[in-house]
Amino acid sequence: MMELTADNKLRKLIIVGDRLLIKLKKADQKTSSGLYLPPGVQEKEKIQQGYIIKAGPGYPIPLPVEENEPWKDQGEGVKYIPLQAKEGDLAVFLLNGAYEVVYEGEKYFIVPQNAILMLEREEDL
Repeated sequence: MMELTADNKLRKLIIVGDRLLIKLKKADQKTSSGLYLPPGVQEKEKIQQGYIIKAGPGYPIPLPVEENEPWKDQGEGVKYIPLQAKEGDLAVFLLNGAYEVVYEGEKYFIVPQNAILMLEREEDL
């Protein structure tokens, strides 16, 4: 069995459907006017931003109902419409659509794609 490290601890996670695993971007501790904010103030904002760590396969497409034919290949799996969001993107999302989870001592958010407002990607679209 492989030992879990900081590099591979998230490899075992499988994100389901149209959901994304997001780690919040470190927020500024000081406002533009110079006031220091206590921890947790910015975490209560309705809109957050963070980096997409893992992405689900997408929206499942229902398979047509057919009779079971013995000559057909039975290995046909579920097909998906891929998500627009990709791993590594900076996502701006609605917090009320997200679920907070703690995994290996780190706080993450599981967010459905419909709660994503905007994406920033390093490479050209």
